[in-house]
Amino acid sequence: MTQRRILPYGQHARLLECADLADSQAVHRWLDDQRPEQIAEIVPGARTLLLKLRSPLPDSLARTMIDIDLPPVETDDSETLRIPVRYHGVDLDHVSQLLGLSVPELIDHHTGQDWTVAFCGFAPGFGYLAPTVRSLPVPRGASPRTRVPAGSVALADQWSAIYPTDSPGGWQLIGSTDLRLFDANADPPATLRPGLRVRFVEDHR
Repeated sequence: MTQRRILPYGQHARLLECADLADSQAVHRWLDDQRPEQIAEIVPGARTLLLKLRSPLPDSLARTMIDIDLPPVETDDSETLRIPVRYHGVDLDHVSQLLGLSVPELIDHHTGQDWTVAFCGFAPGFGYLAPTVRSLPVPRGASPRTRVPAGSVALADQWSAIYPTDSPGGWQLIGSTDLRLFDANADPPATLRPGLRVRFVEDHR
């Protein structure tokens, strides 16, 4: 049985609460396939979908979104973005101790599985990457840093992420990459998009 509900979100949007991340991804994929004319844009979150509307949602569509049973989304491995990472982050040793792993074991955990962009937020180009095999929840830092350099590779909770620009941040920093993740003049500006599969590769330079 699903555990969804639709909440008002201003005059031109609705917030669909889902059971969990997997349920949110399944409904997102279903809506992408259906392309209801009333929905102008879908903004995914960890367990929500913000539905920006062109016109009011028909009751029949709202009921279907709440009641429909959907299988988990099978990730598309036809396109995998490989991201070279130098594992030298200032929190690398601390995180390995928190998880009871050696540093090589932590790197193996990060590079040994694919990650999927679940949703984007916090800053332009910032993607929340969910592990496809094994999750090792990592607590956020005790206090946020006022500046995290662009390209920093980080862990927090079940997620991994890359800071696309210099910004404040409270995630644990385990490495860095030279890959540029956001360019306001590019089309599209953000490299990461929901559903994209990512593989981290250790860069020994």
